[in-house]
Amino acid sequence: MNMENIVIEHFEDSILTKQKLIQESKQGILDAGLLLAECLQNGNRILICGNGGSSCDAAHIAAELVVRYKSGNDRRALPAMALGTDHAVLTACGNDYGYDEIFSRQVEAFGAKGDCLVAITTSGNSNNVIKAIAKAQELGMSTVALLGGNGGKIKGICNREIIVPSTVTARIQESHILIGHIFCSIIEKKLFDLN
Repeated sequence: MNMENIVIEHFEDSILTKQKLIQESKQGILDAGLLLAECLQNGNRILICGNGGSSCDAAHIAAELVVRYKSGNDRRALPAMALGTDHAVLTACGNDYGYDEIFSRQVEAFGAKGDCLVAITTSGNSNNVIKAIAKAQELGMSTVALLGGNGGKIKGICNREIIVPSTVTARIQESHILIGHIFCSIIEKKLFDLN
């Protein structure tokens, strides 16, 4: 295979995935973004979790909310946190309770009624994310899921769900971070009237 074709195929596949996503999910993305904005408007916080690349996406989105999304959009910091960034908590919980509890334990510690959990998983089948959703619902939190493929076990259990129409992990992750950026833009517009 011509190495240049690898570059072209990745771009074309990513563009096609995003075109399908906007056709199928633009209203769902807007509704989820507005739910998150309302959560923050009401004085609550957003918790975000995921594994591997999705954990990095969780930290990325949380940073955009705490600091700012767009350069020049000076506004107050927003209460958002990624649940995969404290290695002491992760390793202690993994050792003492098992890896499946690493997020639910943090939801129990930091979540409260009215808060929102954003759960990111390309397969929709991550047990630790499923348990985090269950704990969030038990506490009276709203839940938003960013999924891929057929939505996996999580499909149908959250308040808002966006399923990227692809089974390729890279394409799903690229779309998830785009959706996260759209959420940040919706939140900055809704709360601060910033473009």
